[in-house]
Amino acid sequence: MKHNFMRIVATIATFTLPASAFADDAEIQSAKASPSGSGWTFSVTLLHGDTGWDDYADGWRVVDGDGVVLGERTLFHPHVNEQPFTRSLSGVEIPDGLDQVFIEARTNTDGWGEARLAVELAR
Repeated sequence: MKHNFMRIVATIATFTLPASAFADDAEIQSAKASPSGSGWTFSVTLLHGDTGWDDYADGWRVVDGDGVVLGERTLFHPHVNEQPFTRSLSGVEIPDGLDQVFIEARTNTDGWGEARLAVELAR
């Protein structure tokens, strides 16, 4: 009887936690930047425990040191069986004199993560 009571309590606790308690930020594993035409191309590798449409890494962006968004890549579907994965974004305009930018990642459950990866721009 005691065993069944504990199982019921554990089940109730599982269902009353907010969804964000189970979510995790996407990890920015690497990023490369290269000049391309009049802009820059960024290739970013993310790692995230995508479980399907309910929890997946759904984007990344390039920002300057003040957080101004210079380019953004939306990821339109989960990558459950493709981890880590790399996606690129071309045509990102970088202001003259800017030698470093940052990559930030987003999930559909938590939004933008706090982690930033610095990328040095070799001009």
